[in-house]
Amino acid sequence: MITENRTRNSNNNLLSLNVKSLTANRRAINLFKGMFAVLPIIWALPVDALQVKVTPTNPQLGDTLSVEINLDSPENGTNPTVASGKNTYPAFKIAPNQYRAFVPTTPLEKAGRRSYQVTGDGQVRNLAVNVQNRKFPVQRITLPPGKAGVDATEYELKRVAAFKALQTPEKYWNGVFLRPNAGRMSTNYGVRRYYNGKFAEDYYHRGLDYAGAAGSAVIAPAAGRVALVGRVSQGFRIHGNVVGIDHGQGVTSIFMHLSRINVKEGDFVKAGQLIGAVGATGAATGPHLHWGLYVNGLSVDPTPWRTKVVK
Repeated sequence: MITENRTRNSNNNLLSLNVKSLTANRRAINLFKGMFAVLPIIWALPVDALQVKVTPTNPQLGDTLSVEINLDSPENGTNPTVASGKNTYPAFKIAPNQYRAFVPTTPLEKAGRRSYQVTGDGQVRNLAVNVQNRKFPVQRITLPPGKAGVDATEYELKRVAAFKALQTPEKYWNGVFLRPNAGRMSTNYGVRRYYNGKFAEDYYHRGLDYAGAAGSAVIAPAAGRVALVGRVSQGFRIHGNVVGIDHGQGVTSIFMHLSRINVKEGDFVKAGQLIGAVGATGAATGPHLHWGLYVNGLSVDPTPWRTKVVK
């Protein structure tokens, strides 16, 4: 009997040891599995060094898209870029490790979803932006038979095209853009036209017109460098006496039909500084100021720039 009891106790102890050993092994296996279960999550969530923000959040045709890009460690001093189709827009530095690119939209484009590719810091990020449609005013103009429009000179076209293509890295403006003339606004941005019943596919009014009195002051809406001064005597048949201000980072302003010019090329002007006076030179039927705002070479609506601060 004693032997039998000892045998039973021995078996029970052995069983208890086996259970404890099995439990310990299971815990070790579960811990081992748990370690490897966490690893894929860590690998799948790398730190995103390319952060992008697009404003406005609900853009419409004529708006300027502002693409802000934050980089953890810019490579070799190379700025990021924003590409859409065949167009690539440069991003300029606005703060440490922070860059911004402007993407223009115009009335000649179609509304809808657009794809953009942001490249920087050795990474690529794809974005989709929905640009909403916008109804622009329509004018119907009837030209008398045989009436020919005024043609621009080659010199005029080349000078203006070179000015609008400027992409100076420095940012000169600060705050909202000012109204360049005190006169009432006579023609809005984006007006489309029919000529003798035929729709002008490639035309839209590229700016804002102010019906200021002849000789009334024209001021710089924002700081910048005067990069264009043209006169009728030099062949500026369409623009008339004209001043162009480079605000930096692909943003330029052009002021047409002036009667007087108070600045010269190379001058740096402050917001509110006098640059000229309203006139009717060039292709103008009466005294008024035409202000065109261009972003990376395309005419955008100046109104949002006058109501919201673009840093």
